[in-house]
Amino acid sequence: MSVTEAGAALIDEIGLEKFSMGLLAERLEVKTPALYKHVTSQADLVHRIAVRAMAEFADAIRDAIQGRAGSDALATGAQAMRTYVLEHPGQYAVGDAAAARATGPDDPIIPAVKRVVASWAAMLRGYHLDSSQEIHALRMLRSALHGFSTQEAAGGFQIDASVDNSFTWMINFLDRGLHDITATATAATTTRTPPPGGH
Repeated sequence: MSVTEAGAALIDEIGLEKFSMGLLAERLEVKTPALYKHVTSQADLVHRIAVRAMAEFADAIRDAIQGRAGSDALATGAQAMRTYVLEHPGQYAVGDAAAARATGPDDPIIPAVKRVVASWAAMLRGYHLDSSQEIHALRMLRSALHGFSTQEAAGGFQIDASVDNSFTWMINFLDRGLHDITATATAATTTRTPPPGGH
């Protein structure tokens, strides 16, 4: 197991706040200085974990929606995101935070995040949204799925009701909204377009 893989597993287990190179060294049964043969600092290691997490996160969604479209892609992609966050809460949190603060144009977090955005965009492709609506739909999708998944991972849903049912309700709600947007845009286009030979 590489230092990055071991660090990722430890962050999932205890969270970034408690993570340290000393604890990682104990987990790997080595002296702490030995870790610096592989990374330059704890910040360097955490950033490598973030890049790895975002790439794996993007792949999880991509693999889940392969061969699917529309409502089916939304449901399976959303569940893949939820599952990843629940199984890798520390890595997801580190990756999400790193995505907002790239260190420069060559930062490897940038292509990793682009892969995530591409996976989200693929979830929406079957709805045939107008190009002017796509960014709004992406932001809505990210906000809803991120909020639900991170709240669930943190144990934030304490009311005695099925969390699975709530998740399904949310996805159905998003699905209906996306279909309504497409239908409204199509109706508006039809109304504006005169029939052949018309004036």
